Amino acid sequence: MNPKQFLLVGGVVLALVGILGFVGILGPSEEDSIFGSWWWFDNAENIAHLILGIVALAAAFLLPEGMQKPLVILVGVLGIVVGVYSAAVSAMFLGANLESPADTILHIAVGIW
Repeated sequence: MNPKQFLLVGGVVLALVGILGFVGILGPSEEDSIFGSWWWFDNAENIAHLILGIVALAAAFLLPEGMQKPLVILVGVLGIVVGVYSAAVSAMFLGANLESPADTILHIAVGIW
């Protein structure tokens, strides 16, 4: 997979997760999420996913190929940092609640990918 494909696939997935996260918040608890209790995203996470998805899609079409690879590397590093931070330091990261072990695993896996 080349950097443009990563940005396209990742952008669509992130934007969908952000939108579905907002749709799925039916109440104040994890059980009210469209994703169930395994992956429950608060509004801060939904906003972050939606914005990052839109930025990734824009970057896939607007950035020259030479700038896409460093951006993908930065996204990978960011994913690993957020995953390790949520596992080792705090479940709160820039206002987002990352207390689910699935959040940690997902961020690290995406970072490695």
